[in-house]
Amino acid sequence: MVIGKRTAAASISSATPRGPGLPMTDSATGPAAQPRLPLLMANRERPLSPHLQVYNWQVQMVTSILHRATGVVLVVGSLLIVWALLALAAGAGHWASFGGFARSPLGFLILFGWSWALAFHLINGIRHLVQDAGWGYKVETFIRSSWVSVIGSLVLTALIWLIAMAQGGSA
Repeated sequence: MVIGKRTAAASISSATPRGPGLPMTDSATGPAAQPRLPLLMANRERPLSPHLQVYNWQVQMVTSILHRATGVVLVVGSLLIVWALLALAAGAGHWASFGGFARSPLGFLILFGWSWALAFHLINGIRHLVQDAGWGYKVETFIRSSWVSVIGSLVLTALIWLIAMAQGGSA
């Protein structure tokens, strides 16, 4: 046995496929310049994988992406709820520090965004439950329910914050 040299006896098959409908070539006896891998794969016109640039943005796409994103935001934002509960349990001083953060512009922005994420995820989740029951799969209904999720979440968030502000933030 020769080490470093591949022989026809040592290989499983010395024949290399050249593509569909083309004859096999024997790599042991074929010309030395002939490549072993099929060249047709590089020349074959294949469809490209679709990318986001190919699609026209539609409300259904946006709500699908937002549903996933708001789920992540809700998990991360739950840390704020944990902080608030721990501050409440720790006493008035800790609660005052949390309240100071919540009333700051950054805190307000974070809490407002978290409450919108909660409203959107809730409404869109109900929409998904209705679809899981087998309703709302017509294209028109699907588009309408997507817009209901977006607009309804904005309205619900505004209502929550109007009620909270009307009570002076002491809800």
